[in-house]
Amino acid sequence: MLCSDGLFTSESVSAGHPDKLCDRISDGILDAFLSLDSHSRVACQTFAANQKILVAGEFRTRDPAHFDAVQRQAESIVRETLRQAGYGRADLDIDPDLCDVEIRFNRQSPQIAAGVDQAGGVLGAGDQGIMFGHATDETEALMPLAWSLATDLIARGMSVRGAPGSPLRPDAKSQVTIRYRNGKPAGVQTVLVSWQHQPDASVEDVRRYVSSQVVDAVIPLPLRAADFRLIVNPAGPWTLGGPKADTGLTGRKNIVDTYGGACPHGGGALSGKDPSKVDRSGAYAARYVAKHVVAAGLARRCTVQVAYAIGRPDPVSLAVDLHGTGRVANDVLTAAVPAVFDLTPAGILRELDLLRPIYSATAVLGHFGRWRNPDVFPWERTPRVADLLRAVAAQFTM
Repeated sequence: MLCSDGLFTSESVSAGHPDKLCDRISDGILDAFLSLDSHSRVACQTFAANQKILVAGEFRTRDPAHFDAVQRQAESIVRETLRQAGYGRADLDIDPDLCDVEIRFNRQSPQIAAGVDQAGGVLGAGDQGIMFGHATDETEALMPLAWSLATDLIARGMSVRGAPGSPLRPDAKSQVTIRYRNGKPAGVQTVLVSWQHQPDASVEDVRRYVSSQVVDAVIPLPLRAADFRLIVNPAGPWTLGGPKADTGLTGRKNIVDTYGGACPHGGGALSGKDPSKVDRSGAYAARYVAKHVVAAGLARRCTVQVAYAIGRPDPVSLAVDLHGTGRVANDVLTAAVPAVFDLTPAGILRELDLLRPIYSATAVLGHFGRWRNPDVFPWERTPRVADLLRAVAAQFTM
């Protein structure tokens, strides 16, 4: 949802947030499988609590040796991911070298495998479900402004966290509230940042640092509303973070991963799943379609819903909503999209080149938007704008 007149808020979290830590580990396991076998089937969950990391899931590789190889590698993936997040102390968050890591790998059910990989190279959907994609002209990357700014705040804070004199530690959350008038952003009304910090830093030191080094670098004065307010660490000191302070689990930051609540979410998580799972590939395809619609100038805002049945290659439904901003009717675009975009699982894998180990990066700073290089993440490209315009025009001659 987005309001026509009023306030709308989105949030983001850092790589050191315990849920994001789990997403990163699960996608690291996925990338390890895809590096050995691009057709691996992966459904990986990670759980983090205090000094314990548990990695479990169901996996299938064409060569059983690859299953065994990743299982042996999994503990090192976990510990390296902890280090990359900036963790280092058991008394404050988690110790990458001394924490307890438990690996529980299972093999994928043969019944699921038979339903997905079918005769003649047909690829059925890896599960049932509904996925949404969204695009809006509020930002250059065609992402909602509140989500974009909240994510940029986290990116900026992570970039200065290790700088000399920085009091910041790995765990953090941000939140940005945008004031809307007549359906368009009119200014940033509230910025909220909560950031874990070093024990020897006072809350006042942290607030000054975040204000000057993070917020001022991301939210310029002209973008701030007249009633702008900044809130930093409103609960006071925050020295205990990561799994020390809160449990983490793969797939609990779906809205952070996508559009900040600016459109519905189907409920399925993205991280830890190979692209035969339409929770992931279908969400990327829906974003790909929605971004084309806005890039083509057919609407200022677009939401696409696609739905699948497990084992079936074709979507069971497709819907396009232009939120009253379209140059054509919703049903015209809904009819034009299948003429341009192959939304079968096999078609999505081909079009977006998804059978590559590219997923660890998506687990931080969102799966969409300006932090996803289109040369690496093709769902952020728009190469079929002309095709879409021709398909739309054809609807008026039928």
